[in-house]
Amino acid sequence: MIKDLFKAENLMFLMQGLAVTLTIAVATILLSIMIGTILGIARHSRNKALSRMSGVYIESVRNVPMLLFILAVRFMTPLNAVVSGIVAMTIFTSAVIAEIVRAGLNSIGQGQWEAAKSQGLNHVTTLVHIVLPQALRNITPALVSQFITVVKDTSFVWAVGTEELTGRAIILMGKHNNPVQVFTLFGLVAAIYFIPNYVLSHMAHWRQRKILH
Repeated sequence: MIKDLFKAENLMFLMQGLAVTLTIAVATILLSIMIGTILGIARHSRNKALSRMSGVYIESVRNVPMLLFILAVRFMTPLNAVVSGIVAMTIFTSAVIAEIVRAGLNSIGQGQWEAAKSQGLNHVTTLVHIVLPQALRNITPALVSQFITVVKDTSFVWAVGTEELTGRAIILMGKHNNPVQVFTLFGLVAAIYFIPNYVLSHMAHWRQRKILH
């Protein structure tokens, strides 16, 4: 019966999975912002060696399926399922964010650099206090879109035994395997994923409207 799916213990089981999903997503996002920003700045740098090295990393990572990183980190390191998922997703997501940051830096006109230089500011000060804040403001929608992708992509880590939201839905499917129950179960899981992603999307639109006005 469909109503069996909505027993308190099943809903709590899924909510515990959601907590794992959000833990992985938030940790991945925070780490990827830090690493991705550094990589993006390096890729944008006038130092050719630094730009090339970061470019090799970014292009190498972005052109390999994230699932391979998840499998590699899980089975080639002593890290547990959750931590390995965070590490693997950070490796991949930081490369994506690096390209977003680089695009943001490229969107800032050369006049900003020249104006700062005329005021006696050095390159690093100009980057940190003038150029980077403007670039981050410009790329907010793209960053939020990537954050939404991260939340959804946490579903890949169930493949290595992580009991996040999708993983726990698979476990429940073993007990509720009637086609109608399965359809209802995954409809419920989709709705649960939708809520945090909708909140992020709404925040991005609100932020964009605030910037434009």
